[in-house]
Amino acid sequence: MSLTNILKPELVIANLATTSKKRTLESIANLVGDRLHCDKEAVFDALLAREKLGSTGVGQGIAVPHCRLEEANHTAMVVISLEKAIDFDAIDRKKVDLIFALIVPPQECDHHLKTLGQIAEFAQSPEKLESLRQANSNQALYDTFKSLL
Repeated sequence: MSLTNILKPELVIANLATTSKKRTLESIANLVGDRLHCDKEAVFDALLAREKLGSTGVGQGIAVPHCRLEEANHTAMVVISLEKAIDFDAIDRKKVDLIFALIVPPQECDHHLKTLGQIAEFAQSPEKLESLRQANSNQALYDTFKSLL
């Protein structure tokens, strides 16, 4: 499954003002709950449960929070740039300012792993990440991400 197929403009937020990992996960849950008609609490609980297994802060200022969610009927990707970098317990101990979140139905397990791999490959490019960091509106962030795929 291509990243271009799962990213929708309404799930892209530029310059989100947030203060912590927990608040960021709540923002993701609220966004996904509203757009995908899922229970916000269930999304938040699933994201938090995954974080308890180990931080999804993968380094270079990015985090990839993800979870499987029973009530999701398709995979959704959320892309967020943060107004200010926050501590996300990243493996390189650097603060995070770019979030690539995935919400996946259980039946799409194989796609889940492939999609995480695509995000990880994308995130290997400092130039691509810097382009995303420069986007100053939701539409600019969406357009930039799509153009870099």
